[in-house]
Amino acid sequence: MPKPKKRGSNHQRGAGGQPRNVQPFSDEDASIETMSHCSGFSDPASFTEDGPEVDEEATQEDLEYKLKGFIDLTLDKSAKTRQAALESLKSAFSSKILYEFIMERRMTLTDSIERCIKKGKSDEQCAAAGLACLLCVQMGSGIESEEIFKTLGPVLKKIVCDGTASIQARQACATCLGICCFIVTDDITELYSTMECLENIFTKAYQRDRDTNGVPSTHNTVLHISALLAWTLLLTICPMNEVKKKIEMHLHKLPSLLSCDDLNMRIAAGETLALLFELARETDADFFYEDMDLLTEKLRALATDGNKHRAKVDKRKQRSVFRDVLRAVEERDFPTEMVKFGPERMYIDCWVKKQTYEMFKEILGSGMQYHLQSNDFLRNVFELGPPVMLDAATLKTMKISRFER
Repeated sequence: MPKPKKRGSNHQRGAGGQPRNVQPFSDEDASIETMSHCSGFSDPASFTEDGPEVDEEATQEDLEYKLKGFIDLTLDKSAKTRQAALESLKSAFSSKILYEFIMERRMTLTDSIERCIKKGKSDEQCAAAGLACLLCVQMGSGIESEEIFKTLGPVLKKIVCDGTASIQARQACATCLGICCFIVTDDITELYSTMECLENIFTKAYQRDRDTNGVPSTHNTVLHISALLAWTLLLTICPMNEVKKKIEMHLHKLPSLLSCDDLNMRIAAGETLALLFELARETDADFFYEDMDLLTEKLRALATDGNKHRAKVDKRKQRSVFRDVLRAVEERDFPTEMVKFGPERMYIDCWVKKQTYEMFKEILGSGMQYHLQSNDFLRNVFELGPPVMLDAATLKTMKISRFER
């Protein structure tokens, strides 16, 4: 059966300083200065620079002062300024636990994100969707996150289904929809509604739409991939009876995507198949797939692909992934992976855990290890227990120099 998502209250806290008045950059002429101001926060490492011991409370106060300025700048007249502010907030949220700071401003942030998704252009919509993901990751699975999702969920669905919106924006909103729903939704009706929205997108790839020249259409492939992966993430928290229904509905159709010209689609379809087989066997020990011979033949061909027309890097990546997928389907085996973060180790020992880890890593980037150490919600998801408390001396020995980073 799917690994259950651990629900629990958040205990992440950040030392908050007293707010200072921020002079917003609302004038169009201030955009260059604003961009320069924001660019210092484009790298998460900029929040943890090496140097002599500093007053942590003063540092936290200074950080919060800057973040308040960025929140103000999400309302700026300049699209470039708004986008730079969104990216700076994303960088901060992925590299720090800012629960208290965000809790006080969650409605303001939600309103800004909603406005940027509704009225912004493609790049701004993508940045806003990414920030929405991180906002929910920071807040965890409490009632506050549910309120955020009630506001943003309909907006995200509208963009995902809007054929006139840019593919990149629809792709970002599909990923955001899946992750936010995974984090906050206790309402089974909302879970099924979100999955249906994503299904309506990726199932179009089954049809292998062709243009007037009979050439396969690849324009929407990136959107189909994001919708499929987000849907698969949500499947891992569905009740067992719903899992069975979805497996019956999709297990015979997904293999058609293994013939897609796009490498990433082939990989997404292959890994989703491995996960569906894993869930099917957990829900039914006697599970039998009647087209097993045909499927394993396809998977073996991809695991040994020597097509001269494919790039060597692509062939290596494909063979590596499909060797694992073939082992999962044929032998019920999973190659265990180890993830190190600080003094801790986490073993990824099944496809459900791998899918969940990869989805959160996509939005947290280099901040994934930090959040695995400190974020109560993620630690609950991966069953890591309470955060490990380390003394100052231990932390100092673990610190990575800027050069090593």
